[in-house]
Amino acid sequence: MAEFQLAAELRQARGRRNRQLRRDGFVPGIVYGPSTAPLSVQFPYRAIEVTLMDAGGTNLIDIMVNGDTYPSLAREVQRDVVRGDILHVDFLAVDESQRIRVEVPIVMEGTSPVVAAREGILITGRSSLTLEVFPSDIRDRIIIDLTKLTEMGAEVLVRDLTFGENVTVHNDPNEMLAKIVQPAAARADADLDDESEEVEDAEGEDETAEETDAE
Repeated sequence: MAEFQLAAELRQARGRRNRQLRRDGFVPGIVYGPSTAPLSVQFPYRAIEVTLMDAGGTNLIDIMVNGDTYPSLAREVQRDVVRGDILHVDFLAVDESQRIRVEVPIVMEGTSPVVAAREGILITGRSSLTLEVFPSDIRDRIIIDLTKLTEMGAEVLVRDLTFGENVTVHNDPNEMLAKIVQPAAARADADLDDESEEVEDAEGEDETAEETDAE
């Protein structure tokens, strides 16, 4: 059984009749999948609002319809562009024996000692990874421990993360996810120092050339 459950009723309303359904406090939706014929359903607004808020798109939700249970993932949530109200939800009913692709968010935890000492700053890459997993292996987040970035230039690449043999990552393994770099001010000072050295070297060369000409 999934951690989250959501009761639904079969829906008869279609098209413009869904407007009245929404006015009555329900959200129209559909449940579909590789082994599930599409089911038109409706949910009490508050119940689906709370469930989606807690489960997001990476936790299985048991959709219960007329005594049947469909372990599902929220695939598409349509909202009113002005008020943000939920207008329609598509659920993908999963087959426990088949792998599926999910977009899993990346969460940064802790603080790099270099950043804490104000000697460097953290830059980050993408905010999620695409994983292919069995439904039982779905995770709601990917955690990166920033405390392990203990020196300037330390970084975390996609290939540095470990997911287990049942998980396939569909992202570039060399893509940077987190890195400690010099602050802009420090880089600017370093550039100025380099420019000053170049000027001094050039002036020295000019003086040497003048002395040679004088001789």
